[in-house]
Amino acid sequence: MAWASVKPRLWLLLLVLGVVLLPQRWLRLPTPPPTASGAAASASKPPPSKSGPMPAQLLIEDAAAAHFLAQGTFGPTWDDITRVQQLGYEGWIDEQVSFPVSSQLRFLTAASAATGQDVRRDWRLDAWFVHALGGRDPFDPQLQHRDQLRQRVAFALSEILVISDANSDLLGNAPHGVTDYYDTLARGAFGNYRDLLKKVTLHPTMGLFLSMMQNQKPDAARNIRPDENYAREIMQLFSVGLVRLNPDGTPMLDGNGRPIPTYGQETVKGFAHVFTGWTFDGCREFECYYYDSDAPAWTRPMQNHAAYYASAQSKQLLVYPGVSLAGGVLPAGGTGPADLDAALDNIFNHPNVGPFIGKQLIQRLVTSNPSPSYVARVAARFDNNGQGVRGDMKAVIKAILLDPEARDAAYRPSHFGKVREPLLRLTHLWRAMKARSRSGFMDEFWTIGYGMGQAPQSAPSVFNFFSPTYSPIGEPTQLGLVAPEMQLATDFMLPSTEGYLGNKIYEVWLGAPDLSEHEISVDLSAEMPFATRPTDLINRYNVLFLSGQMSTRMRSELLARLNEMPAATEEDRRVRVQEMLYLIVNSPEYVVQK
Repeated sequence: MAWASVKPRLWLLLLVLGVVLLPQRWLRLPTPPPTASGAAASASKPPPSKSGPMPAQLLIEDAAAAHFLAQGTFGPTWDDITRVQQLGYEGWIDEQVSFPVSSQLRFLTAASAATGQDVRRDWRLDAWFVHALGGRDPFDPQLQHRDQLRQRVAFALSEILVISDANSDLLGNAPHGVTDYYDTLARGAFGNYRDLLKKVTLHPTMGLFLSMMQNQKPDAARNIRPDENYAREIMQLFSVGLVRLNPDGTPMLDGNGRPIPTYGQETVKGFAHVFTGWTFDGCREFECYYYDSDAPAWTRPMQNHAAYYASAQSKQLLVYPGVSLAGGVLPAGGTGPADLDAALDNIFNHPNVGPFIGKQLIQRLVTSNPSPSYVARVAARFDNNGQGVRGDMKAVIKAILLDPEARDAAYRPSHFGKVREPLLRLTHLWRAMKARSRSGFMDEFWTIGYGMGQAPQSAPSVFNFFSPTYSPIGEPTQLGLVAPEMQLATDFMLPSTEGYLGNKIYEVWLGAPDLSEHEISVDLSAEMPFATRPTDLINRYNVLFLSGQMSTRMRSELLARLNEMPAATEEDRRVRVQEMLYLIVNSPEYVVQK
């Protein structure tokens, strides 16, 4: 059955359009009462012995494991579900932390060596999907990419600490630098946020993207003032936000009930002066550019040229209780590198950083509207990992994924959940169906952004594809809720995404005729035995895609659709499977990750 012949399903489109506007009682499947121990309790127990059966108290249901993996990976697979059941939640996280970092820069270097060609921009996207989907490396059959959690956190960080080559000729010419920036986020996913903040600040791609590169000290005679772009964004987007926060992420109010600004224009100017004098490593002249994408300077921290650094000026930085600098002022006379470290310390130790960054990571991984207590618990772990260390990202990610609100339905507010990004719907489909191309590579570069509305590191601006505070007009706004990903749900992108996923399901499957060797194709072979068992097929996908949360209404609709479809031939049975996949990945109950 050709994709073009599939009957239009306007009711699905309308449901997706209204997904966050529907009453929560329709979207949620009633959950059974929690046990005394609960999933959160079992997550804290040690992993079972590999030599014997799993103790009964550690048993994790398929649906619970899939729910955990929907938050911590690019989509659950049956193998990953089994692994979570073997190790427990915390044991699985620890194993993920131990896996080697999958490097996109290594992929580009290998691609260039293997083909004898200059690195192309589309290879960057190829590298991202190889690591997001996981499995065997196309250049090294002995290398298995298994660091799902690290790569998933790196993707979340890439939507907070944004660079993009979408509208930048300077970065469009620099795939080595852009991939190395993503690798920097992956390496920092379980490191310390203070270290990551410095590496992000000094990365040449960030320097170009937010114009800190070759920023100069003030010179009245030449009408030069330090560029304030990076100074604003490192505070507004990467660390403290615009208003002072309580430890639970709620705005701190003054005596008149108004939010208290985190900083003012003098602070922006102060940081702008700190961020002067930096340029590519290896530049003989301050203003230079490397046209060769594989030039070492693209993957090395920027270096400071003292002659262009604003050493003569004192600099007003952030002021907050306990600030180490008197009045938040960085005295004149320092060097560029020393003052940069002092300024980053000033930012990093601000009490806003834990709740501000912690809440955004919760939004990217678990739920768009975490309760204040959830944010407070994660922020507390950012402030102190239990051993007196601030900014430990491994501890933060554990706190997010193992929190009672994430693991136990009894702790969740009625508005718990998030809209799945289109890109994550695609990776989930491909991972669940063991999708692959014959060559090991892909040719999706020109279609991903057009069909899905987003592509890695290709946002239209530093504000990402969607804002963490975006609230669709209607009930979400009235209730004071946000649904960030719904900013992508335009009248153009909704049918486009539905059609794109439909094409991948109905037309691009292993065994289909006229496939390019580079097309990533879903493997339906393991699904075919379920095609003549409608209830079993629905139950299978209920776990794999909806974490066991399918409503009775949706189940009955799917069952009725399956039962009216023929199953006499192999093609009939394949189309049954494809129909279920299409209906599920475009359904409101799936699009909203509960």
